[in-house]
Amino acid sequence: MTGAVPWLDRADRSSPWPQVSAVVAGLGVSGYAAADALMQLGARVTVVDERDGDAERERGTILSMLDVDVRLGAGSTAALPAGTDLVVTSPGWRPDAPLLRAAADAGVPVWGEVELAWRLRDPATPWLVLTGTNGKTTTVRMLAAMLRAAGLRTAAAGNVGDPIVGTVLDPAGHDVVAVELSSYQLHWTRTMAAHSAAVLNIAPDHLDWHGSVQAYEADKARIFTGVQHACVYNAADPATERMVRDADVTEGARAVGFTLGVPDVGMVGVVEDVLVDRAFVAERQTSAAELASVSDVYPQAPHNVANALAAAALARSAGVAQSAVRDGLRAFEPDPHRIAAVATIAGVDYVDDSKATNPHAAAASLLAYEPVVWVAGGLAKGAEFDELVGQVRDRLRGVVLIGADQARIAESLARHAPDVPVIAMSGIDNQPVDETMANVVDAAAGMAEAGDTVLLAPACASMDMFTDYSARGEAFAAAVRRRRRDA
Repeated sequence: MTGAVPWLDRADRSSPWPQVSAVVAGLGVSGYAAADALMQLGARVTVVDERDGDAERERGTILSMLDVDVRLGAGSTAALPAGTDLVVTSPGWRPDAPLLRAAADAGVPVWGEVELAWRLRDPATPWLVLTGTNGKTTTVRMLAAMLRAAGLRTAAAGNVGDPIVGTVLDPAGHDVVAVELSSYQLHWTRTMAAHSAAVLNIAPDHLDWHGSVQAYEADKARIFTGVQHACVYNAADPATERMVRDADVTEGARAVGFTLGVPDVGMVGVVEDVLVDRAFVAERQTSAAELASVSDVYPQAPHNVANALAAAALARSAGVAQSAVRDGLRAFEPDPHRIAAVATIAGVDYVDDSKATNPHAAAASLLAYEPVVWVAGGLAKGAEFDELVGQVRDRLRGVVLIGADQARIAESLARHAPDVPVIAMSGIDNQPVDETMANVVDAAAGMAEAGDTVLLAPACASMDMFTDYSARGEAFAAAVRRRRRDA
């Protein structure tokens, strides 16, 4: 029998949490943070996770010492514990998981960690939030760099950096928080009403989790609900503008577009290699404010300039000065495996964009270089590749394919780029990954000519061969460095 706490729908940090019996679903990083926060508030906390690995046991041991009921291993999530008033789910849990279905059937509210954090936040601290299929982490880190350059105490949190619930409970506090949100996190968000929000781009992704493109887009669109100041959209992506038009925002909130072209009034964009603002200046009808030069953005690939513009729009919505946008971009250093130059060998550039884990991200990367020897493949996650190949076929010198779903890319290449040479690295299941990647780099080098780029932009997830995209990128970079050493 489940419990019932009538004030939960309006709960905040000052609520009588000792009255609550909460279940935290999942003991990953965000689940641990949620359990710790609820415990500190005085709630009775149970944590459940089917996984029983070293990381879960270590976190579970710590929580158990704090009187949290930790249940790990097979069967631990099969049923909703009796007396549960609230479930806080980790973002990767699917809505059809038995425990979450049981909660819904019993009328027990299910929140994500972001929803919990929103309720526990200091209302005086604005949230600048962003999402998108690609570019989220780069953009939120750019945004945080701009905020720091403005002298503001800030943190990049959410789907990057620290869990957002830990950030909002930090005793030192923040002037403003930069928050990256995934579609999984947004699915479980209900009451968040950010100061400003941005959607960078939309392309089919994670359809195995959401079930359809429509459901995926609907979850992304939640980010604009209740926005108080600015809804930032991509002028080149009609889906993001449609989300703004359909959003139920706070009265007075504005739509602000970003574009790689000359901006209209109410937008940010580019004029003669200068990033400019025609949205947050009083004289926007007749002029624009200079924010930075394109040369201040690193790397300068077009999609990364778009990321910088989106970050600038969010920063400007919070009152950040023009100079802080420029200084933040100059101070920003991209995370590894995002269009990262590895080496130049015999006039051929080798670039690691292992983070390009879907066709949309791979297209943005491929369109930044010409000619290209493309290294692609992995787990497709339900994605299709015909549109991608059609976009980039004229740039391709050749293609080297790896991974479980490489045949799907090969079929698209055969249909839409039949003249492009393709090398399929098949029959490598029992081969060490470093040896495989050395063969991949050798094959790509054999296709490339001086002036070309060998680009790892897999358009697929990595877990068929590697622990994650970072491991894949490291293997590629290591193989390139060995080739340079042996040249």
